[in-house]
Amino acid sequence: MNYRYFLLLIWFSCAITVQAQNTRKTENFDAGWKFFLGDEPQAKNTAFNDAKWRNLNLPHDWSIEGRFDAKNPTTQAEGGLPAGIGWYRKSFTIPASAKNKNVFIDFDGVFHNSEVWINGHYLGKRPNGYISFRYDLSKYLKFGGQNTLAVRVDNTDQPNSRWYTGSGIYRNVWLATTAKTYLTNWGTFITTPHVDEKSAEIALNVAVHQSPAINKKLAVQTVVYDAAGKLVVQKISAINNTTDTVVTVDQSLQVNNPRLWSVTDPYLYKVVVKVLENGKVVDDHTTQTGIRYFNFDADKGFSLNGKPMKILGVCMHHDQGALGTAVNIRAIERQLQILKTMGCNAIRTSHNPPAPELLDLCDKMGFLVMDEAFDMWKKKKSKFDYHQDWDQWHVKDLQDQVLRDRNHPSIFVWSIGNEIREQFDSTGISIGRELVGLVKQLDKTRPVTSALSDADPKKNFIYQSGALDLVGLNYHQEVYADFQKNYPGQKFIATENMSALATRGHYDMPSDSIRRWPKDGKTPLKNGNADFTVSAYDNVSAYWGSTHEETWKIIKKYDFLSGLFVWTGFDYIGEPTPYLWPARSSYFGIVDLAGFPKDVYYMYQSEWTNKPVLHLLPHWNWKPGQTVDVWAYYNNADEVEAFLNGKSLGIRKKNGDDLHVMWRVKYEPGILKAVSRKNGKIVLTTQVATAGEPYRIQLKADRINLKADGKDLSFITVSVLDKNGNLVPNANQLIKFKVRGSGILKAVDNGSQTDLDPFAGNEHRVFNGLGLAVIQSKIRAGSITISAAADGLQPAQISVASR
Repeated sequence: MNYRYFLLLIWFSCAITVQAQNTRKTENFDAGWKFFLGDEPQAKNTAFNDAKWRNLNLPHDWSIEGRFDAKNPTTQAEGGLPAGIGWYRKSFTIPASAKNKNVFIDFDGVFHNSEVWINGHYLGKRPNGYISFRYDLSKYLKFGGQNTLAVRVDNTDQPNSRWYTGSGIYRNVWLATTAKTYLTNWGTFITTPHVDEKSAEIALNVAVHQSPAINKKLAVQTVVYDAAGKLVVQKISAINNTTDTVVTVDQSLQVNNPRLWSVTDPYLYKVVVKVLENGKVVDDHTTQTGIRYFNFDADKGFSLNGKPMKILGVCMHHDQGALGTAVNIRAIERQLQILKTMGCNAIRTSHNPPAPELLDLCDKMGFLVMDEAFDMWKKKKSKFDYHQDWDQWHVKDLQDQVLRDRNHPSIFVWSIGNEIREQFDSTGISIGRELVGLVKQLDKTRPVTSALSDADPKKNFIYQSGALDLVGLNYHQEVYADFQKNYPGQKFIATENMSALATRGHYDMPSDSIRRWPKDGKTPLKNGNADFTVSAYDNVSAYWGSTHEETWKIIKKYDFLSGLFVWTGFDYIGEPTPYLWPARSSYFGIVDLAGFPKDVYYMYQSEWTNKPVLHLLPHWNWKPGQTVDVWAYYNNADEVEAFLNGKSLGIRKKNGDDLHVMWRVKYEPGILKAVSRKNGKIVLTTQVATAGEPYRIQLKADRINLKADGKDLSFITVSVLDKNGNLVPNANQLIKFKVRGSGILKAVDNGSQTDLDPFAGNEHRVFNGLGLAVIQSKIRAGSITISAAADGLQPAQISVASR
C-alpha cells in the first residue's frame, strides 16, 4: 500500500462512521405557501400583504382545478383547461447558526416562465417548464429573521403545447443548506465502466466547490453499501488542487460478486460521497445506483447484462389524470404498477424531462427509461412553444437534464427530440450534431437517438448528421422488416408506435374490419360515433399508425428490432385525436385516464408476461338476436373453448401469428364463458354475465393503509352493480361522495374522454359502470371513511387508515 495513502486512510478513518453536525441539510419546502391566481406585480416585495391569498402546499397545478371550456386559449389540444398567471409566496426563517453556510432553493419544475425573488431581490427566470433549476439565496437572506420567497408563473402565452401541461409549481421544491465547501449540484457522476458476474468497477467523478479558506486539508471519501446497508467498499482521495474554486476528483472502486440491476431484479447499491476538511465531514450526498451493462446490436437487437431481451415500452406524458401534473409519488407509482403487471419494462418520457420521482421509481421498480429532451427545436409546432426560447436556453436546458439524470441506472437512452421539423432541412445536420455533442460531453455511457418521423434515410437530415447512435423511428411500421437493407449496419429502436384508439367498454361491430381515422389524414373526424366513442376491439388507429396487434407482430418477429414504445401507456389530457370538442383527452392509451385497463391491456399481458392470461370481451348486454363478435386473449394454452349458457360455441386456436381468437355469436342473455386448455388440461376459466338493472354501488380501495403525510393517496374504484354483483356495462349514474376523518377527496374521474365535469368536486358520473375517487391523507393519523350515494342505488361505504 502506498505510504501516503495509508496515512490518509488512518487520518480520515473516523469519518466512516461519524457524521459531523454541520453536514448538508436538505428540507422539503412544499408546505405553507400562499397562492394568488392572477397578476400582482407588487407581490415580489417583502412588505406586500398576502393575507387574503389562498393557503396551499406544493406541488400545485392550478389548471386542473378549473373547468373544461372550448373557449379557453389552451385549445382542445391542451384539454381546454384554463392557464394564465399565478403567484406563490412563502415566508420562512433561517437560523442564525446558518450565517456562514450556503443556502440554495431547488425547484424540480415550474410550468412555465417562472421568475423568482428572495426578499425583493430578483434571482432569475427559467422559461422551460420541465427542467429543474437552483438559485443561491445566501447573500440575500436574513439569518435569524423572516424571509420571503416570491415566484411568478406565467402560462398566458397560449397555445404553447400539443398536450396538457398544467400550470404552476407542479413539482417539488427543496431547501438545501451546505458548508462553504460542498459537493456541487449534480456534480457527482457515477458509472460502471467494467462489469461482469465476478466483479464491477464503480467509477466516480466528483466536483467540489472549495471555500475561500484554502489552508485546510481536503479529501473526498466514497462509501458503497448494499441494499441491506452492509458496507461493500470505500475509498478516500485527497484534494491537492487548492487554487480553483471548483475541483474534481476521480475515484475507482471495485465491487466483488456484484448483484446486477435488471428489469426483473432492480437491485440498488447506495453510494455515499463525503467531503472532509481536516478529517471532519462537512458535506455529503447519497446516490442510489445500479450495476448493469447493456448493448444494442445491429443484428441481435438489445441485451441487458448479456441476456437478449425485447424493449417492451410505452410512451408516457407527465400528467396523472384527474390529479393533473402536480407530482405525487403514489400516483406515479400506481401508473407504473399497472404497467408492470401488463409486462411493460420501459418508459419513454415523451417529450420532455420527467419529474425526478419518476426516475427514482423506475430505478426501484425495474423500468428502462428513454429520457427525452425536446418536442421541438427552432421550428415551432405550437404558436408559443419552446421554439421562442431555443436560442437562449437549449444548451443550458439540455446540459442540466443530463447532469441531473445521468446517475439513474434505469436510463439507457437519451433522446434529443421528437418528430423534430429540422429533419426535413439541412439545419437538422448541424443542430443534431450540436445536441449529441452536448450530451456526450457529459455522458458517454449511453446511446443518443432522436424520434424520427421521416423514415427515408436519404431525406432525413437528422439521420444524415451521422451523430445518432440509434435510429429511432416513429411509426412507419411498414419499413421495419427491411430496416437492415435501408439502414445497413445501423441499430434500431422503435421510439413511438401504434396510435391505436379505444374507449374503454365500448364495442362496434364488425370487429375484424380495421379503420384508420381521420380517413383523409388531414381533418378531424366529423362523422364517427355520435357520442365520440371508439371501439375497444383494437380495430381503429390514426392514419399514421396501426392497431396494437399489427405492429407488435412485426416487432416480435425480428431479432434486430430491439423493441418499441407504444403510444401510449395511459390516456392523457389533451390531444383527443381525431374528435372535435367535447373530446378533451386522448384515446391512445392502453389504460384509460382513470387507470382502468382497456381490453387490449390483456393482449399485451398475454404476450409480454408468462403469467397465465385468459380475457374475454365484450360485455354481455346486447339486443336479442344481435350478432356479437367475441374475442379472447390468452397464453400458456393450446386452445380456448367458448360456451353460451352451457352450450359450446366451438374451440379456437391461434393460427400463424394470431394474437387473439374470435367467435361470431347470436346474442342471447345469460352467461358467456371461456375455458383455455393446454394438453387437454384446463388452464383458466373466465366468464361474463348479462347484467340486470343498476342496483348498488361498490367501493374498492387499492390501498387501505396510508401515510399520514398529507400526500399519500388511496384510489377508490367505484362500480355500479346489479343485484347479482355483475358490473352494469352501460351505467352512468351520478355518484355523490362524502369523506370524513383524516383525509380529503382529492379528485374524481371516470375515464371518459368526453366528460366535461371538473376533476375537483364531490360528485361525478360513472362511465360504462366504473368511476374513480382519489383520497388524500391529512397530516394526522386516523380513520378515513368514504361514502358514495346515487339516486335509485344502494349506497356504499369504505374505510381506510391514515397512520
